[in-house]
Amino acid sequence: MTDAALFDEMWGSDNALRDPYRTFHGWLDQEDPARLRAKQREAEDLFRLTGITFNVYGKADAEERLIPFDIIPRIISGAEWYRLSRGIEQRVRAINAFLHDIYHKQEIVKAGRIPEEMISRNEAFLPQMIGVEPPGGVYTHIVGIDLVRTGPGEFFVLEDNARTPSGVSYMLENRETMLQMFPELFSQNRVQSVQNYPVDLRRSLSACAPACAAADPVVAVLTPGIYNSAYYEHAFLADQMGVELVEGHDLRVVDGRVAMRTTRGYKAIDVLYRRVDDDFLDPLNFDPESMLGVPGIMDVYRAGGITIANAPGTGIADDKAIYSYMPEIVEFYTGEQPLLPNVQTWRCSEPDALAYVLDNLEDLVVKEVHGSGGYGMLIGPTATKKDIATFRKKLQARPGNYIAQPTLSLSTVPIFSRAGLTPRHVDLRPFVLVSPGKVHVTPGGLTRVALKKGSLVVNSSQGGGTKDTWVLED
Repeated sequence: MTDAALFDEMWGSDNALRDPYRTFHGWLDQEDPARLRAKQREAEDLFRLTGITFNVYGKADAEERLIPFDIIPRIISGAEWYRLSRGIEQRVRAINAFLHDIYHKQEIVKAGRIPEEMISRNEAFLPQMIGVEPPGGVYTHIVGIDLVRTGPGEFFVLEDNARTPSGVSYMLENRETMLQMFPELFSQNRVQSVQNYPVDLRRSLSACAPACAAADPVVAVLTPGIYNSAYYEHAFLADQMGVELVEGHDLRVVDGRVAMRTTRGYKAIDVLYRRVDDDFLDPLNFDPESMLGVPGIMDVYRAGGITIANAPGTGIADDKAIYSYMPEIVEFYTGEQPLLPNVQTWRCSEPDALAYVLDNLEDLVVKEVHGSGGYGMLIGPTATKKDIATFRKKLQARPGNYIAQPTLSLSTVPIFSRAGLTPRHVDLRPFVLVSPGKVHVTPGGLTRVALKKGSLVVNSSQGGGTKDTWVLED
């Protein structure tokens, strides 16, 4: 059972078991708690054996850590998912249209819907992309949309991840682990599959190949290397797609194409799924000190000789100040009202908003506009007076670097603990694949869970864990 003030996805707000969990809960009631504890340990052993880890930047020891995994699934009904997937698709189409517009005619700026300085002064805006037409017109080949829930039909978009969204490998491994341990549950509950994601990913990337590509495009994954926090995922996806995992030193420009080193010489690449940030992608066009990218790759890209997924410059859609304009962006490019609302957001660059935020820091969540991973943020209700005073100075010094939002009562899902089922706050990152004329939303996504009681921070780097996410058939 759970606190009636919060919405629990198993128990609702009134401690009445919700329909999506009915079959699962019936099974759970028949299970021996000792067997479930053994299964929880088995899941941890599987993760350790498989090597499902991540690195934490900024730590002196920088050791690899195991992703905490909880065996109680997060369950979403088919009807709920239908509504969510429609809203996600609408939003992703709008983001792609927005990116094309700001690197071409900037009609949304001319129409006065977004201030010009929000684009031109944004550090994620790449002047090198102005006038560039990506193959197939696709900028955001892989997107992660972070959702939070506050009630039975109340879903909000918390963040857009259009640059290099991570976490899909954990979604897939969570499912594989649950299938190994509880195979009977998937037929009983009629859970939609996510296992085709690697095949769908390769097919979607291949569909975005440039005109110079052969009938069977050559795809590769570009990683910064083994010390990157998401290296496990880079290697996992390359292996699952059956493509090469490459680093910058494996690539060079040969005869106007980007080619990778092989035992038979250099082989041209048609589509490069890059997990390297824009700044490090090409030392001739961006950071000259970068050792992670490929000298000249941007020149090949601009000439139509390679597809880079996601396109350079898409990071501006991750910007949390741009996020605050998403309702206008969706309406401008689709002619429709957003099916999924934003969380109310104050742009601290605006004097009236800044005054309000400074007066209400104890009640708000304040984030850096380019922040990620749960870093660089203030959660007012759980912050100390010293934390609030420090953040106040940061806001006053660089107000344009921050946005603020109300502290939402995020929904909870039970975790399996020594004390039995205990509610913990969750969010959800569904993954979206975009190819010319097609948007595919994988049924489910990565549920991240705040394992500490009362915590709203779900990021693995901040002590959060993950759950398998079940979307039921209708």
